[in-house]
Amino acid sequence: MPSGPAPTLGEDLRALERAFPYPRSLPMDPLAQLQRYRKDPRSAEVVGVVASTIAVGNVKTIQQDLGALLKRIGPDPRGLVESFPRREWRTFFHPWRHRWIRADQMGMLLLRLGEAYENYPGGLEEVFREGSGALGPAERFSGGIDALSRVLRYGSLKEGSSLYEPPPGYTQLFPSPRAPGRPACKRELLFVRWMVRRHAPDLGLWRRVDPADLHIPLDTHVYWIARHLRLTRRRSRNWPTVVEITEGLRRLDPVDPIRFDFALAHTGISGDCPKHRDWEVCGRCRVRPDCDLWRGRPVPPGPNGPVRP
Repeated sequence: MPSGPAPTLGEDLRALERAFPYPRSLPMDPLAQLQRYRKDPRSAEVVGVVASTIAVGNVKTIQQDLGALLKRIGPDPRGLVESFPRREWRTFFHPWRHRWIRADQMGMLLLRLGEAYENYPGGLEEVFREGSGALGPAERFSGGIDALSRVLRYGSLKEGSSLYEPPPGYTQLFPSPRAPGRPACKRELLFVRWMVRRHAPDLGLWRRVDPADLHIPLDTHVYWIARHLRLTRRRSRNWPTVVEITEGLRRLDPVDPIRFDFALAHTGISGDCPKHRDWEVCGRCRVRPDCDLWRGRPVPPGPNGPVRP
């Protein structure tokens, strides 16, 4: 890949953010289901973990399957987790399924959340801070994600502390950036973004975690766009790629480095980024001049010549 991002990228990303149709895209996002829990942080954590865990695949299917889970969970997610019928975890959500994620795995997740809140009264923010607290700046955030993943897998930071064995495939739902291969941990990063960022549409409920430390949740759309904006040269969606893209964005906004995540992800999800040169779509894109599909290439003349969006 040639040299790094265009000098205009920060300005153009801010223009993309200002013009982005949030009312169109937010209903398509699992985050929409969390908005009603802004005044109930513990329920927001429960629904946020559930929503982020199944945030894979088609957005319409995610919303449908999340809606079915929330209907079963009921109006008081916090209360359900605190009094969860642990002997029923295998059948509580039956016959629900979302792609490869099964009902028994989601039942185990509620059980693990109940155990986590017993072990850590300060909730998942306490877990995150415990994992990141003693580490240097370069490892602080990955330490928090590692701790969060362990607690969701085991109900505690220590494996084997629970009386309940997880069903097959359950622990694989919560990878750690410190595991072999250093996975990107997109779903955990998405959950933490929802909890930490102070600005809409995120909730900003975790007040003891600095938004400047956040890392980009790397889905296929954000990765593709980031490569074409020259925010990364890497060809794998793994933790080093997360770090490289985040550092590029941090240079544009050190205080809120992943402020553009929602807009970038939904630019891809909505089809506003066709992933090939299509002037009918790309011509109005705020970051088209920074994109490798168009950077340095002539654009079709309009009635009055090409116009920068």
